[in-house]
Amino acid sequence: MKSISILGSTGSIGTQALEVARMHNLKVVGLAARSNAEKLLEQINEFSPKYVCIFDTDSAVYLKEQLAGKNVEVCSGMDGLCKIASLKEADIVLNSVVGMVGLRPTLAAIEAGKDIALANKETLVSGGKLVMNSAKEKGVKIYPVDSEHSAIFQSLQGSKRSQLQKIILTASGGPFFGKTKEELCDVTLKDALNHPNWSMGNKITIDSATLMNKGLEFIEAMWLFDVSPEMIEIVVHRESVIHSAVEFDDGAVIAELGVPDMKIPIQYAILYPERLKCPTKHLSLTDYGTLTFYKPDFDTFDCLSACVRAASIGGTAPAIVNGANEEAVSAFINGKIKFLEIGRLVKGALDSLEASEINTLDDVLSADSKAREYVINRINSLN
Repeated sequence: MKSISILGSTGSIGTQALEVARMHNLKVVGLAARSNAEKLLEQINEFSPKYVCIFDTDSAVYLKEQLAGKNVEVCSGMDGLCKIASLKEADIVLNSVVGMVGLRPTLAAIEAGKDIALANKETLVSGGKLVMNSAKEKGVKIYPVDSEHSAIFQSLQGSKRSQLQKIILTASGGPFFGKTKEELCDVTLKDALNHPNWSMGNKITIDSATLMNKGLEFIEAMWLFDVSPEMIEIVVHRESVIHSAVEFDDGAVIAELGVPDMKIPIQYAILYPERLKCPTKHLSLTDYGTLTFYKPDFDTFDCLSACVRAASIGGTAPAIVNGANEEAVSAFINGKIKFLEIGRLVKGALDSLEASEINTLDDVLSADSKAREYVINRINSLN
């Protein structure tokens, strides 16, 4: 029986991970959430972790009051996240928090020698060099949770990496597939949150609408599978049945298929190399009938083109586009900017800020901070 610590336990990935834990009787030793104290309390009562973290300090006060007299240690803030990420009792850590906040806990887990089921894209997008070098030094395994990267990971099993020719990274295309920039001028938050296939949190769903999500996954794939940008092809696949594929030197293409349900890649990452029953619907190809494939629209979706360019530039460039995007998406959700401004701000940050080499965590954090400052200043000038 594996023991697991979950960062982001009240979010979409975290709650589905707990479904897997429930089904396979995994021992949950640590839980961490941002601010949803009530939902976290429900999880604590069911899974009885010894340690919990709620990032928001005010929520932590409430949580401590509710857990008074129980054998549960409550912590908060970044220190708390890092503690839950490095518990000696955990066999594996699932990092499913959203945003740059996930980088430090990932590094803390690696430092503690914990294998990681990684659902936090920003960890590798912004700090890929630091994370992968540290994982190699500590002998830590990083198992991808994103459906696309899980598909690539699974498709590579049993084959020689030296014979890998290309990664085919599939994309749903989001809710605005086929739209022009003119048609996207006045889309609303509700429109952007209407994803055709996946149920995700607000930030990730917006990223899918701008195709930023695919740009982040492009960069993440480079680090996870040690490939150059030229070895990755993005293909829009509306049905989200083929989760991604790999092509080898002989022209053979191997893909992983399944219904669009995150419990499959979550379970595979947590239980690897075991394949056990999963609480999800099984795939019927005849129910779908037809699978379609298209080239991505780099002209309409500025976030995607900015990410691919940042991947080629290297250094802190991916951290710049990621930080700018997080700030811009927050502004869009709060009604401060229009949808298309997200891409313009991400592209503008990459054009305006000089990328540098990454040698320390401070290099990443500095680039992230400058990108956010750029976006905030631009929004203030527009208003």
